[in-house]
Amino acid sequence: MTIRLALQIPNFSYGTGIAEIFPTVIAQAQEAEAAGYDSVFLMDHFYQLPGLGTPDAPMLEAYTALGGLATATERVQLGTLVTGNTYRNPTLLAKIISTLDVISQGRAVLGIGTGWYELEHDSLGYEFGTFTDRFNKLDEALQIILPMLRGERPTVSGKYYQTQEAMAEPRLRDHIPLMIGGSGEKKTIPLAVRHFDHLNIIAGFDELPRKLQVIKERCAEIDRDPATLETSMLVVAIIDENATADVIPDDFKQKAVYGSPEQIVEQLKDKVLDAGVDGVILSPVTSLNGYQPGGVTAVGELLKPLLGG
Repeated sequence: MTIRLALQIPNFSYGTGIAEIFPTVIAQAQEAEAAGYDSVFLMDHFYQLPGLGTPDAPMLEAYTALGGLATATERVQLGTLVTGNTYRNPTLLAKIISTLDVISQGRAVLGIGTGWYELEHDSLGYEFGTFTDRFNKLDEALQIILPMLRGERPTVSGKYYQTQEAMAEPRLRDHIPLMIGGSGEKKTIPLAVRHFDHLNIIAGFDELPRKLQVIKERCAEIDRDPATLETSMLVVAIIDENATADVIPDDFKQKAVYGSPEQIVEQLKDKVLDAGVDGVILSPVTSLNGYQPGGVTAVGELLKPLLGG
């Protein structure tokens, strides 16, 4: 598994009719694939997020859409950034991800996290609880999902979940790459070090050196080579040569880049790669309505040499 340069598709509001939404999603994934991106990710949300649109803005269910993308692409890895564990029973999620892996001929990535968007939980009837509740649920869910993906048949009688010789067949691989999103130093990073291949660091640019140091410390505690835990950062990119810093809301100042493709790549090098993070997951925004072809390609062509590609 390698995630050095990836595309995240953050919304489905393209100023088109509903019939054109998924063809536009396909066009973005195919552009990323042609430009040499190694992965394409969707958000796992049912309502659009604050800052990106209103809750009733178009939002496709992630795994249904990924199944469609699996037939429209040939090389890119496919997954969510990241799955909310609270939204699906872990046995169902194991079945979903193993099915996506079969459909895509071995390109599925299981991105997973605790879940955080309270409005979705309240509106759709999912239990939210405290962060500790959600983290403990994730920890217990992994005790079911990971063995199932390896072909084992776990029987679990836990606080949150119960299974009896749960199976996920057919399976194409004994190991589907595992990604977790977050940067909590007491819970998320230690969990990533124990179980995961990739940590998508959810933090500001100014926090990256500290987070990377904590990763090294937690790896040392269990004698894991930190180089075996890949890292990336999800970065909002406003691809517009006329954009200025004023277009970035204060809450995103430490998580967004802007300007021409050349300016964006310079910022990514200075703020992310030079800090020691392995890869970039680009979440592109333009100042124009809808998807504008070309921006993802231009950034990718300039960024790949810095990533060893």
